[in-house]
Amino acid sequence: QVAGHFVLVVVGIALLTWVAWGLLGPAPSWGHGLVNAVAVLIIACPCALGLATPMAIVAGTGMAAQRGILIRDPQTLETAQHIDMVVFDKTGTLTHGTPVLTDLVNLGELTDDEVLRITASIEALSEHPVAHAIVTAYDGPLDDVTNFEAIPGRGVIGTVGGVTYLVGNHRLAEDTGVCSPEIEAILEAFETDAKTAVVLMTSDRALAILAVADTIRPESAEAVAQLHALGVEPVMLTGDNTRTALAVARQVGITDARGDLLPDDKLRIVGELSAKGPVGMIGDGVNDAPALAKAHLGIAMGAAGTDTAIETADVALMDDDPRKLAELMRISAHTSHVLWQNITIALGVKVVFFVLTMTGSASLWLAVLADMGASLVVIANGLRLLNRPSHGPSRRTSHDRNTR
Repeated sequence: QVAGHFVLVVVGIALLTWVAWGLLGPAPSWGHGLVNAVAVLIIACPCALGLATPMAIVAGTGMAAQRGILIRDPQTLETAQHIDMVVFDKTGTLTHGTPVLTDLVNLGELTDDEVLRITASIEALSEHPVAHAIVTAYDGPLDDVTNFEAIPGRGVIGTVGGVTYLVGNHRLAEDTGVCSPEIEAILEAFETDAKTAVVLMTSDRALAILAVADTIRPESAEAVAQLHALGVEPVMLTGDNTRTALAVARQVGITDARGDLLPDDKLRIVGELSAKGPVGMIGDGVNDAPALAKAHLGIAMGAAGTDTAIETADVALMDDDPRKLAELMRISAHTSHVLWQNITIALGVKVVFFVLTMTGSASLWLAVLADMGASLVVIANGLRLLNRPSHGPSRRTSHDRNTR
């Protein structure tokens, strides 16, 4: 866009300089005017201006990579500084994503071993972290499962020994119609303790309730605090029940937490929030992929995340540290500052030497020196990004947050 106008303007200025010196100079000379016109073309050479943006972008993405933040494209690096709200998934993002089985409440129809065997056999076909916790807790042989099907946001279904079982969350139990006051009380108690409850049931009755607990990442609370310091509002969306969501949110410092969400619900909410301003979404699972794609900035937990989430996201955090999200925003803002410094240096030098050359105060060799000097300054200024400390300023300026 710049080149389409820049070349014509520069050639026009060079011709004007030649004509002006040939006709109106102190000692009119077409030869001296030609030298000045060539000097104008040399100083106008856009080497420094052409290096200003890619030099800052390459240094910024390189610095981010050194810190375990992999950025897909330059637009992503520019977008990060403008994010006003970050949507967190819970499992695998704010928590470790490696829950363990903590409780088993047998409702009496099966033995504890049968409950674990049937549940683990069905969950073995699922990729969900909660399913992995149940499978890990059972060390015996698994049954053959047929007609397996995943119910997004609710659980799974499968046939074992000719009987069709459902294994799912509180919402699936309610949808199936097996929730009695006794079962509701057990589920609520687990959920209040920030545990994820899983119900083993048939189409007409509940057989057992299993509780799985996931530990919160020690970095999560600090990550949320850093976002607050940057003026970014955190929101948590999860398929787990609302009570568990609120319990986890309280521990990490998030006030807006929403549970019992299907992947479509996450996608809808991210779309609604995106309509109000730039939104980032950070998650690790297949269920998060649509919302990651919808957000202005999609961030995947690179080590723990699924391939689908990583492929969909714009950024991958390779060591699964959510604090790096705030670091990404600081890198983005710093890179933007250096980029504009480079542009200002490149254009400023050209404007000064344009005037000097047109008035005959700058020689041809000085124009060459100024052009090369500006390029070297731009390169050196961009390389400063590689030496930036890990922790930048704790708060962005209003310009950083509001510039689009």
